[in-house]
Amino acid sequence: MTPHTAPTGGNDALRAARLKRGWRSQEAAAKGVSAAGREALDDMHFEVAPRTWRRWESAKPGWSRDDYAIALHAAFGRWPEDLGFEVPEGWQREEPPPDEDDVRRRTFVSVTAAALTVGPTPPRHVDPALITYFQEQLEGHYRADMLLGPHDLIGTVSAQYELIDRLIRVAKGETRRGLLRVGAAYAALVGWLYQDAGDMGAAAFWRGLTQEIALRSRNPHLVAYSLVNQAQVRTDLRDGDGVVDLCEAALENQRVLAPKVRVMVLQQQAHGASLTRDRRGVDTLIDQATGLLRHVEDDLPWGNACRRTPNYLEVQRATCYGRLGLGREANSLWEQVLSEVPGTARRDRGVYLARQATAAATAQEPDQAVEIAREAAQIAVDTGSVRMRRELETLQGAMRPWHDAPIGQELAEVLTAVDERG
Repeated sequence: MTPHTAPTGGNDALRAARLKRGWRSQEAAAKGVSAAGREALDDMHFEVAPRTWRRWESAKPGWSRDDYAIALHAAFGRWPEDLGFEVPEGWQREEPPPDEDDVRRRTFVSVTAAALTVGPTPPRHVDPALITYFQEQLEGHYRADMLLGPHDLIGTVSAQYELIDRLIRVAKGETRRGLLRVGAAYAALVGWLYQDAGDMGAAAFWRGLTQEIALRSRNPHLVAYSLVNQAQVRTDLRDGDGVVDLCEAALENQRVLAPKVRVMVLQQQAHGASLTRDRRGVDTLIDQATGLLRHVEDDLPWGNACRRTPNYLEVQRATCYGRLGLGREANSLWEQVLSEVPGTARRDRGVYLARQATAAATAQEPDQAVEIAREAAQIAVDTGSVRMRRELETLQGAMRPWHDAPIGQELAEVLTAVDERG
């Protein structure tokens, strides 16, 4: 294959291709290829920025990422090597794999593109103030997650992680270590967003990445936090023993851990106990975590749900009680919790309502269950949270005894909009 390089005045091949498509401006081309990429990659968050397109049409366009290559091919029917990009020496495009493998590869690219950027990265000065900047942005992302749900944030947070990763590669000393710490928090958030969106494979990938960066940071608090993240995935997979294993590993060096981190580990271990039908273990672990709450006073920018969420540990206890089938006890706790949920935590409120509705059904209160489900269903539609939709599916299971009764039909009508949202 003969390498195609751009003429010295700019990438005429790419410019000609966009003009042939009728895209007179670079901004229009970026928008058009973004749309083609979203469809080809099945990734609603994929985007080519206008500044990226301007670089592509320069005299030195470089070589494109795999997801960009797929988007360009989808838009023009031609690969980057035929569009004036600088082909790496010795590089040769492989024959396209079978359709099923191609789908899997595209899915992998869309999930991992932000995390697996190929180096080397050009050297540059990295100002330490960027650590504070990313930490402040992180808090805003946490707030937005509670209001918007996962789908509108995955692309934004992933892109910021990609930038942090590039900076880590060229930063030195304390600046590099600080960026590793904040990078782990961003990776954890992306993992959570994928988990909330119902993509457990992507969630597991990003949780694993969180653990890698935590280990590289040499920060014991982050290492324990990353294990809690892994335990959350195991909780959703209903692997109680796996949850307990990970939490016990996180607590091996608990004497050096901040109280907040220990609270996080203990409450997650309680979820593991509920999955193994150990009510006494649930109460013991939640009570231990409660005793530590008053000592939480660190300035770590991540894992602050225990400070931000009213009745945080009672939320965990109620969830565990519901999982154990203790309907009346769980319902009572949810009433207490929901009375103090702020308006800014709409997504959380929806999850709690769905769990309370299930608790009411388990307690043989189907009318109350359906009434509670009305609000939860509307929030599920608005946020697109798969996590919430799964909680409502659990409610449907609890309401099965009334499936053919009028109240069962009423629930089916309430959940119609959720089913249509998909």
